Amino acid sequence: MNQISAWAIRHPVPTIVLFLILSLSGFVGFSKLRINDMPDIDIPTITVSVSRSGAAPTELETQVTRLVEDSVAGLGNVEHIRSTINESLSATTIEFALGTDVDRATDDVRNAVASIRPNLPADILEPTVQRIEDTGQPILTFVVDAPQMTPDELSWFVDNDVAKAILSAGSVSRIERAGGVDQEIRVRLDPDRLMALGITASEVSEQLKTQNVNQPAGRMTLGDGEQTIRTLGSAVDLETLAQRRLILRGGRTALLSELGAIERSWAEPRQRARLDDREVIGFSVYRSLGTGEVGVARAVREKVAAFAAEHPEVTTREVTSSTDDVLEGYAAAIEALAIGAALAVIVVWFFLRDIRATLISSVALPLSLLPTFGVMYLLNQSLNNITLLGIALVVGILVDDAIVEIENIVRHMRQSGKNAYEAALEAADEIGLAVVATTFSIIAVFMPVGFMPGMAGEIFKAFAIAVCTSVFFSLVVARMLTPLMCAYLMKPHDAQEDEAFWIPAYLRFLGWTLRWRWLTVFAGIVFFAGSMTLAQQLPTDFIPASDRGRSSLAIELAPGASLADTDAAVRRAIDILTERSEVLSVYAALGTQTSAGTFDGESSSGEVRKAILTVNLQPRGDRALTQQQFEASVAPRLAELPGARVRFGADGESGAKVQVTLRSDDADMLSRTVASVTREMQATPGFQNAGSTASLARPELQLIPHPDKAATLGVSTETIARTVNIATVGEADQNLPKFNLEDRQIPIRVMLDEDARADLSRILSLRVPTLTGTVPLSSVADIALGAGPNQIDRLNRSRSATIEAELVGVTTGQAEALVADLPSIRHLAAGVTREAAGDGEHMEQLFSGFVLAIGSGIVLLLFVIALLFNNFLQPVTILTALPLSLGGAFGLMAVTGTSLSMPALIGILMLMGIAAKNSILLVEYAIAARSEHRLDRHAALVDAARKRARPIVMTTVAMGAGMLPLALGIGADAEFRSSMAISVIGGLLSSTALSLIYVPAVFTVMDDLDRWTRRSFGSLLQRH
Repeated sequence: MNQISAWAIRHPVPTIVLFLILSLSGFVGFSKLRINDMPDIDIPTITVSVSRSGAAPTELETQVTRLVEDSVAGLGNVEHIRSTINESLSATTIEFALGTDVDRATDDVRNAVASIRPNLPADILEPTVQRIEDTGQPILTFVVDAPQMTPDELSWFVDNDVAKAILSAGSVSRIERAGGVDQEIRVRLDPDRLMALGITASEVSEQLKTQNVNQPAGRMTLGDGEQTIRTLGSAVDLETLAQRRLILRGGRTALLSELGAIERSWAEPRQRARLDDREVIGFSVYRSLGTGEVGVARAVREKVAAFAAEHPEVTTREVTSSTDDVLEGYAAAIEALAIGAALAVIVVWFFLRDIRATLISSVALPLSLLPTFGVMYLLNQSLNNITLLGIALVVGILVDDAIVEIENIVRHMRQSGKNAYEAALEAADEIGLAVVATTFSIIAVFMPVGFMPGMAGEIFKAFAIAVCTSVFFSLVVARMLTPLMCAYLMKPHDAQEDEAFWIPAYLRFLGWTLRWRWLTVFAGIVFFAGSMTLAQQLPTDFIPASDRGRSSLAIELAPGASLADTDAAVRRAIDILTERSEVLSVYAALGTQTSAGTFDGESSSGEVRKAILTVNLQPRGDRALTQQQFEASVAPRLAELPGARVRFGADGESGAKVQVTLRSDDADMLSRTVASVTREMQATPGFQNAGSTASLARPELQLIPHPDKAATLGVSTETIARTVNIATVGEADQNLPKFNLEDRQIPIRVMLDEDARADLSRILSLRVPTLTGTVPLSSVADIALGAGPNQIDRLNRSRSATIEAELVGVTTGQAEALVADLPSIRHLAAGVTREAAGDGEHMEQLFSGFVLAIGSGIVLLLFVIALLFNNFLQPVTILTALPLSLGGAFGLMAVTGTSLSMPALIGILMLMGIAAKNSILLVEYAIAARSEHRLDRHAALVDAARKRARPIVMTTVAMGAGMLPLALGIGADAEFRSSMAISVIGGLLSSTALSLIYVPAVFTVMDDLDRWTRRSFGSLLQRH
């Protein structure tokens, strides 16, 4: 690498062409990079959904869910199996290890489920096996308004027209409608007429399904042509349908209209949407994995604008967006990057007072970053909080190599009086090894973190790519372009002393520490021990909660609550929220949303007791409270909502919370333990709105057949259930008869009228078919009041429940410690185990993986330095500077109240490379001075300190200046970046100050050890 600088100086045209190509590729790559909030973490996940109309969760668990879980448990690379069982639906999620081929995993799961299909109930809808294709959270939400349309027409307009337009944008995985209704033909049966005519509701539905249909009937040849045959039985209008004749017992018939009213109506609403105090119809847009959040949002907005221009009668308004804070964070990161770069350049000028040298060093930054963007594009990376954090972090480092080169060249020019060309050739060769060693030391530290396991590993992979690539290109710039520009652009200087004013005082203090070297070494050890003690006192966290300007609020009512009950609670919550000056608007989605564009309609059994509220806050500059402060202040009032559980952080992004997941095969013991833990968490300061997902009992009516009498009459349990199910809610959605419209089919739902469905005596009088006719339901079954679980959660084939609580004034690590100290957790009942979950699980993976990664990085760093120095002992001297950086980092974090979180760990990781970088500059020159200039050890160390102290301080100040905007928390998402910057600045202060003193002392100790080793082993070899 020494000769490459001389080659670049002597051959300027190829060098300039090389950097022009790299810059051009960088510009192209930057323009094509996706912009996201965080790196895409593509965990291979497959879902298996099984639907059985009217089935209770306990029945689905034993008849469906357990069988599905057992069938997939033996597949390779399965990490977690989670199941959620609600009324009529069992959903099992299989999570595979990172790196598993998702296509093969999907096929394996599909084959496993197909193998147990004969063992599943016959009346289930065919199991659906699909992989997760979207990111889980909507990027945009719109509401539509069309006064001239009815609710069902507007709903269909969203499901059909709007969905087609937006899905054509590409990279949109799905659209979900909130609010609105689905059109259907409602046959409201009169139970008295059914009794009089001797026909049941199930028989009416079955006959309509077989009669009101168009069917193919073959083909025949007429003359010379072939023609198909169709049987047209579908009614063309309601009047025709009402005149449809149904077959009764005894050869009689009756018109459908004689059994009740037939009307074109809406399905029973199972969802609703509100924008502030208005009921609206909205839709949410989800992006596919591996796509750019900002790019997809831009494309969707363009499609919506074009669609609105084509349909002026429909008003479309954007109400929520996850991309606004992403763009704010992106702009803030770019701004901090620019400010940091400017400050770093100012530092260079302050030390060198040479405008040409300053301009040359400033070129290093863009020419290091631009090729990095090209490499990131080739590796399918995105610009996100993590990669931008890494780039902002290395702003100072990117000019460090150039600073060292320029400072050395300027020093040669000033001290020797040589012209720029000669000084560049000589100085570049002199500093070459040190620059290469310092760069590869940083790469060696950062490379292992890209291989960390779990979610943290996926995040750090993007970080490692951005940092290592940019640092490598900074080396290329420093070894080729910087010497070239210095050789041709710098002006010659007259020979003069070029020593900073503070160098003599530093050298005097260094001399004292070298005389008392053992005391210096001991003081360094004490400093490290104190650092480790301080680290144990710091609060720990996963990712600091950020102010996104948008809060997500979940409201949950008790089982049995109606949609009207949920709507009333939501309206009260909206009233409380809109009273606050910080609130801009509130969008609420109640019940089960409908997937638009799939034409499946909405489930008739969706959860109507739950709602998600998205609270849009005023811009940060227009409100006094942060998002977290706002949530903490308004939570007590929301908690007063009667009969409702309210919690923030429903989107998994806003708000900080702790999760405690327990699992057991003993459902009763699990329920008692969860209740005990919940009570204790509710009484613990720091936890707010603690509540569990444990199955709440829902009221139910239980039909208990008379076995003997039912058997005598030939009435099965299935017949009783089917009769009552169709009479009260209608046939299962997939089995409903259909009515043909011009552009689609709508279901025909046969059920009793509303008055009859609300009258228990009318239900008991329903006719049940027997072998010889029909009998009243009351003659073959009794009705009892009871209760059953509303929802069952399972984890890794056992029952599970999760207790959640919002955090107030405590970090994730402190919350985990509080939970671990709860009596019920310390003395868990036999058969109940606690599973890592939520941020606590991610934090555990982060810290365990980080310890392994940083240990691997230090070992790799040792090997790299050993190869470059061709020695094993002096590289140990360089590594002794690493612990010195920790004390300053932990100290400044303690002073500023910063928690030890993922961004802070990133900063500490960076400090390892920077501390090694400073030590290499010092040790390399000392070794060179002894071998080339024949100086004794003390003189070599003093000479190295005199000539390397200024570039070390310059690079430190430049790095600190680059971090300053981040540490001050300027701009959006400052909470995430500031902890990293604080740890870096604190570590820089301690590592630079102490390494200039401590490393020379350790150098002398290791040199003595080297001499002793050579004498001992040399004499040993001579004896043999």
